[in-house]
Amino acid sequence: MDWTEFMTGIEADIATFAREAPDTMKGFGTMGAAAKSSGALDAKTKEIMALGIAIATRCDSCIGFHIRALIRLGTTRKELCEALAMASYMGGGPSIAYSAKALKAFDTFSSAD
Repeated sequence: MDWTEFMTGIEADIATFAREAPDTMKGFGTMGAAAKSSGALDAKTKEIMALGIAIATRCDSCIGFHIRALIRLGTTRKELCEALAMASYMGGGPSIAYSAKALKAFDTFSSAD
């Protein structure tokens, strides 16, 4: 998978959907802002949780979005691999495959920065 091309395409698709369902996207954005707001957990921890859920639900675009957020938050490859190990442990074989995808996305987007 070409992660850069894939994410460009999914962002265009989401933008099209947002034009058709603006209230839904506004609600989703509000919910996201509330979930990501400062609190007992820091932003990196919240994004690692989101990535684990993305792996468990096998959502390629979610993996891309959360990997890019984790890179922006300064996540190291070692931190990511530990998080992926936990996701793999909890999800078994399918999560191992999606953890490998997430690592590839991390390497792709890290080298682009």
